[in-house]
Amino acid sequence: MALKSTIFKAQVAVADIDHSYYSDHALTLARHPSETDERMMVRLLALALNAWQLADVCQGDGVLRFGAGLSDPSDPDVVLTDFTGRHRLWIEVGQPEERALQRACNQADAVAVYAFASSARIWWPALQNKVARMDRLQVWGLPPEAAPELAALAQRSMVLQATVQDGAVTLSSEAGSISVEPVRWK
Repeated sequence: MALKSTIFKAQVAVADIDHSYYSDHALTLARHPSETDERMMVRLLALALNAWQLADVCQGDGVLRFGAGLSDPSDPDVVLTDFTGRHRLWIEVGQPEERALQRACNQADAVAVYAFASSARIWWPALQNKVARMDRLQVWGLPPEAAPELAALAQRSMVLQATVQDGAVTLSSEAGSISVEPVRWK
C-alpha cells in the first residue's frame, strides 16, 4: 500500500517591504512521503519571496499555489497562474536537471530555482554553462544552514510571519525565527 502525503496548513502573513506587498495567505501543503521538512519549508519560503508577483504581474487576478511537487515531476513546486491559465512564474526547489528547466522555460514566462542543499555548490557550476541561454531562468542559492533551521519551524498547523526586506526574508512563528538571504546565481 502506498504511503499518503502528509497535509500541513499554514497561515502566512507576508510583509514584503521591498515590493510594497502586504497580504495574508491561507496555504495547504501536501508533503510527499519522500519529501523532507527542509524541502517543504523551502517551498513555503519561495512562495513568500514571490507572493508580491500576484499584485505586480497579475494585478491581483491570479493564483499562487503549490504544485504537485515530488508527486508529479512535470509540475512545478510553486506556480503563479493568471486568470487565463497562463503560467506567469514557475518555481522549482532543489537541484533540477537541465531538461526540466528547459521544459519549465517553455511553459512559463519566468522560472526561478531555489537551491538549498550543501551539494548545490557542486550542482550549479556543473549546470551553469548549460542553462546560460535560458533568459527566463533565475537561479537562487540559499545558505546550506538555512534549510535545517527552516525545518525547525515546520508544524502540521503553522502561523507564520514572512518579512521581506533588502532581499532577505525573515520567517517567524512561535517556534522561532530565521532570516535567509538568497544569493542570485543567475
